[in-house]
Amino acid sequence: MALEKQLIQKTYYNMFINEQEDIHPVRVLGEVLHEEAKQDLPDLSSIRYAQGEVYFHHKDYETAIFKWENISNELAPWAKKNTADAYLELGLLSTAEDIYTAIETDDPTLMAEVALQLFSLYIERGKLGAAVSTIKKTIATNPDYPNVTEIARTFFEEQQDWDNAVELAITEAKRTESLEWFDILNTYIKNGVTKSHAPNYFTQGLILLFSLDKRKFEQLVSSLWNSYKNEESYFTWLSEINHLLLNLELNRDENWTVLSNLHKEHYFSLIEGKYFIKVLQDFIPDLLTNWFRLADRANVVLSSAAVLSWNELFPATISTSIVSEAEKLISLTETDMDELDECLTLFDSIMSWAEAHDMGENNRIKWLVDQLVDFDTQHLFITGLSGTGKSTFVNTVLGEDLQDSPTSSMVMFAYASESEITEITDREIISLPEFSDFQDRMDRRRNALESIIEFKHPNAFLQDNRVAFIDTPGLKGALHYDRYEVLKHLQIADSILFVIDANVPFTEKEQGALKQIQELAPDIPIHFLLSKMDTIAGEQVALRIFDETRAKIHSYLPDSKVFAFSSQYEGGQQLQELTEFIQSIKNTRNIEDKRLAKLLYFIRTTIAGLLQKRIDVENQLVESVRWNEEMLMKLNGAVNQLKDTENQKAKAITKSYRGIKEKIEKDLSDHLPKMLQECSSLIKEDSNFSKIHLELNEEMNRRIQDYLEQTVMPKFYRSLQDWIEACKAEFDQGQEFLNEMAEGFNQMYGEERLKFDCDFKILDDWRRDTDRMTSRFQLETINILLRRTPSQFLLKSAGKLFGAISQNKALLYNKYKAFVENEDYSEAIAAVSKQFFQPFELFEKSLERDITLFFRDPLTVLNRSVEEARSGIQSNQEMLNKMNANPEMFRDPLTLFDVRLRQFEWMTVAGKGMQTIY
Repeated sequence: MALEKQLIQKTYYNMFINEQEDIHPVRVLGEVLHEEAKQDLPDLSSIRYAQGEVYFHHKDYETAIFKWENISNELAPWAKKNTADAYLELGLLSTAEDIYTAIETDDPTLMAEVALQLFSLYIERGKLGAAVSTIKKTIATNPDYPNVTEIARTFFEEQQDWDNAVELAITEAKRTESLEWFDILNTYIKNGVTKSHAPNYFTQGLILLFSLDKRKFEQLVSSLWNSYKNEESYFTWLSEINHLLLNLELNRDENWTVLSNLHKEHYFSLIEGKYFIKVLQDFIPDLLTNWFRLADRANVVLSSAAVLSWNELFPATISTSIVSEAEKLISLTETDMDELDECLTLFDSIMSWAEAHDMGENNRIKWLVDQLVDFDTQHLFITGLSGTGKSTFVNTVLGEDLQDSPTSSMVMFAYASESEITEITDREIISLPEFSDFQDRMDRRRNALESIIEFKHPNAFLQDNRVAFIDTPGLKGALHYDRYEVLKHLQIADSILFVIDANVPFTEKEQGALKQIQELAPDIPIHFLLSKMDTIAGEQVALRIFDETRAKIHSYLPDSKVFAFSSQYEGGQQLQELTEFIQSIKNTRNIEDKRLAKLLYFIRTTIAGLLQKRIDVENQLVESVRWNEEMLMKLNGAVNQLKDTENQKAKAITKSYRGIKEKIEKDLSDHLPKMLQECSSLIKEDSNFSKIHLELNEEMNRRIQDYLEQTVMPKFYRSLQDWIEACKAEFDQGQEFLNEMAEGFNQMYGEERLKFDCDFKILDDWRRDTDRMTSRFQLETINILLRRTPSQFLLKSAGKLFGAISQNKALLYNKYKAFVENEDYSEAIAAVSKQFFQPFELFEKSLERDITLFFRDPLTVLNRSVEEARSGIQSNQEMLNKMNANPEMFRDPLTLFDVRLRQFEWMTVAGKGMQTIY
């Protein structure tokens, strides 16, 4: 070992120095070499090796290399290594690397030293991959070599090569069984650098650590658990740790506090409703089994309750031995659990889930729960058949006519320093600032039972007795109605005051109603108010009726008390007696436990109600899809009807317009030829035939202008006005049709959603345009007789040529006159007609567009409604498909809430010697 140390530190030369420390080593070795050389078979290699070391230490690397290159004995491998070291010091890294990699030896120490030098060289040259490979190979072949694992760990950490760092830590921890390496691994886990490793990567290390140090095992498991909890591999980790713990000898007495709390935290996190039961069933039973096996004192009852509640809802998933032991433990072990706080936490979780899943605000149940935790106030539930005098009793006691009509909603009258009236429904909480608002609520009938009215009032009777009156609508004696409507909030009561009429006391209907009450709330005491005592004639008769009624009641309910009441009795005396009566029926014993039981009842009914809501939502979606499909079909039909109406109106209106135009054109073709022919009278024998054609052309244009402006245009204007009125009638008919259509749709929608307003401004535009275009017409001169037809050309030429010759005038006169009277003026008339109607061409072309604009808004409204119906079908169908494809998405969270409820119910009997609850 000493020799290896000398070789590593390059102090082998000390073997030759002996006691000559005061003489320079170079001189000493030179003399030794000189003496050795005199021998017959000199061995100079060892001396040269030592000389190389001295030169190396004195930084004479070239000389050192020269010495080491001439070594031929067993030191030759070390000499090569030293030679590479010298080249390394000279900065000739490539040469050094070649020499290092060429060294062949079986000496583990030399191999390690060469590897470490190569490792440093690779780092310096930036060959990090080669450096990693080299150090890992070195650890694999010689892990116990001094500092090699520490060098590797430091390098991996500096390079943030956490995969190799973690691999080194877990490998060395298992190899050396050193707690220090487990601590290093734990640090890596806490720093979050182990998440990429599969959970089973650490299993063998955990098994080993369990045998070495259970506290450190607990710490390492805790770190791993926390590192995986938000990762995709979380469930894989749960399965792995479940399997591992099941196969370890766990003892609850070893106080596994950290692991116990981890199991508690993650169990409750898993059953919050975020995961499907089919996923949880794979590892929850093992998780609960392990929790129960290692639960510390603070969690032993909770873990037992968790085991029992899970086993109830999912039988046979947990071993019978564990279930039996849990039943035994929970019956013998008391718990200091804050039951009310735990119960409210569960309720809040359910409400948060319901709100997050669009199940409504659930304000009524929240309000009811708030009343249950008000332990300072007794809730007296006042009920009875309709007409027995409940409202009169409440008004008399409160000293005001607060209810002037039968109660339609449940009303709670409670004390407060200032009056405040609030209406609570599932969807909203509404403040009723005026007393008249309260009376309006009392008078309504529709959806009245869906509301609760909280009437806070500064009343001395309520304050002194610390009581709240809960007045309910009168019972009808009908089983279904009373049970599911009026009495559905019965569990809020601490005591029930059943009001009966002294004139017809304790009838069969009342007995039937009481039977319902007892079935719904068998633990709530019932007492009676015998009202309308003032209507009984005679005190003796009244006493007899009171005694007989009380006897009947006691035969049915032996513990019930009866109070005789009348609104006509002396107020102060009666209130004093009523105070004594209320104090006597107050149900204050174990009120916290009773309210807790009621709270559990409301939680259970809430879970059941949410399940029913899910069914209701599904039914509503089915109905919504069906209704929207029906509406879509009708809306598409309406769109087609509207388009047909538009086309029909467009055809009718344009046809009637063209009819007017054609009539005018016919008038022109009928009258203008005669008018032009009559111009022949202007031709005289003494006319200037050289200019007569110009004069005739001018006169013809003038006559046409006069005729068009004075006769045709007024007639055309009147026709257009009549046409516009006819169009208005058509449009009115169309609007009426659309109004009927909108009314029909709005009846189906149940609201004024659609309004089809056509654009009657179109008629105003037409009136303006026709007024403008018919106000004046100016005919541009038409060449009637100046065109280049052969006959006209000959006449004009003849007129110019022979017009001055008198004997030819008679001939020309006759010719001109005959020409004018017999000429075909169709071409000229066509030109006149074209000019006349030219201003109306754009108007005519835009008629169809205008009619489209008239119906545009109704068509837009219909198309939008079509898209809304189509979108409603798509969205509701997608939601329905999602619900049907994953029914567990809704059902599973509520089932898990039920697990938590049963768990809580198990905990309420902890330490009371009960082994099963139902």
